[in-house]
Amino acid sequence: MRRVTQLAAVVLSGSLGMASLAACGSTSDSGSTAGSGSTASAGAGGGGLKVGMAYDIGGRGDQSFNDSAARGLDQAKSTLGASVKELSAGANETDADKTQRLKDLAGAGYNPVIAIGYSYAGSLATVAKEFPNTKFAIVDSTVDAPNVTNLVFTEEQSSYLVGVAAALKSKSHKIGFIGGVNVPLINKFEAGFTAGVKATDPSATVTPQYLSQPPDTKGFSSPDLGKAAAQGMLDKGIDVVYAAAGSSGNGAIEAVAGKSGAWAIGVDSDQYNQDALAKNKAVILTSALKNVDVAVLDYIKSFKDNSLKTGTVTFDLKSGGVGYSKSNPAFASDSATIAKIETAKQAIVDGKVTPPTTVKK
Repeated sequence: MRRVTQLAAVVLSGSLGMASLAACGSTSDSGSTAGSGSTASAGAGGGGLKVGMAYDIGGRGDQSFNDSAARGLDQAKSTLGASVKELSAGANETDADKTQRLKDLAGAGYNPVIAIGYSYAGSLATVAKEFPNTKFAIVDSTVDAPNVTNLVFTEEQSSYLVGVAAALKSKSHKIGFIGGVNVPLINKFEAGFTAGVKATDPSATVTPQYLSQPPDTKGFSSPDLGKAAAQGMLDKGIDVVYAAAGSSGNGAIEAVAGKSGAWAIGVDSDQYNQDALAKNKAVILTSALKNVDVAVLDYIKSFKDNSLKTGTVTFDLKSGGVGYSKSNPAFASDSATIAKIETAKQAIVDGKVTPPTTVKK
């Protein structure tokens, strides 16, 4: 379906380049019982593998970050026989809410439990201590605990590549970046994207706009805000818009679809292939891929195989943990643009280019 197709096949064969998540510690579950909260979905499986998933804001169906994690969980159900329970975060909820959600999953005997999103870090640090025999993973953050695996990505690398694409396709030399919430994680997207644009077209300008400031997280779940921000950019002559904003990015794509000659760049999932975005997919030039599905499936597989590693596992461009999509035929057939992006990709893999992770102000 996209570049991930080949990568997923590698993962399923157990040979993903970045790590096999080598053995470390016990994999027994807690054996305790507790309430499980509201259930998004559940699936029956065999072998006693019970996986709990705590999604970030937007949950399954956001067409982006959470859906990528959901694909990995679905693969674990179908290929590993896992039974699962999925719970989702609400907008602007408290850390206590997140803590209770993780407790509900661990207390109900789900092991491992996977937290999707940096906002779970504080809560997971607490819950991991209370359930020392349960294994946990967190995506996009780090928690220092002997029973936690940190699954992190080099978002700046994939963003750099789509920045190259943006610079090559922009006719106005005016490019926009929309971030959901102004936090260090999303700053990585902006930093890498801007660097890729500037390395390709020094005359281009990149205009950033964040939809909310922490602790307000509505910027990840407000398509209306994304649409308004993108429309404002288009009105100023910007003709390529990259949104790293969860489901808010869907609104940005909708706005771009109403502007002739403009392009949108997706994020996390291959948004060109998202059913909910089908009517506007022609304007989705490419997407900066963050293969959370690969990380989730690899982590669950390593748990089942007793080859689990705690600490931090980084999914980068070299290992195939991040990348860019070529599903849009108009983009895929542009051999000159693809060649330049591939040259940039190789430079990053070879260590000749190191995209920045922070924004220069």
